[in-house]
Amino acid sequence: MKKIILFDGECNFCDASVQFIIKRDTNKVFQFASLQSDIGKGLLNKYNAPENLDSFVLIDGDKYFLQSTAALRVCKDLKGAYKLLYFFVIVPKPMRNFVYQFIAKNRYKWFGKNESCMIPSPEDRQRFL
Repeated sequence: MKKIILFDGECNFCDASVQFIIKRDTNKVFQFASLQSDIGKGLLNKYNAPENLDSFVLIDGDKYFLQSTAALRVCKDLKGAYKLLYFFVIVPKPMRNFVYQFIAKNRYKWFGKNESCMIPSPEDRQRFL
């Protein structure tokens, strides 16, 4: 079963993160949709996730994961040493999410904002919902 990553399509940092994942997801485990898209909103509704999210979301099977937990679970499926980052899941979630939220709160200021979602390359297009 494919895992779905919902991301902020207007965030430059989030777009760069999606590109980072695509390059290291050699087994093509992940599919992608922006939170702003109809598909993204529909998936949030289907999984009873909060609708006002502007966070990174991972849908895996019948569960969804948010913030640092989502990011660390993605690392587990990437090639190379990035799998080792999953080890940080032992850090208490409030501590992990404090760091995550600090970066998330400042992401537009530090990395900028797009007016629209990125256009994937032809070979990656089928991975976007």
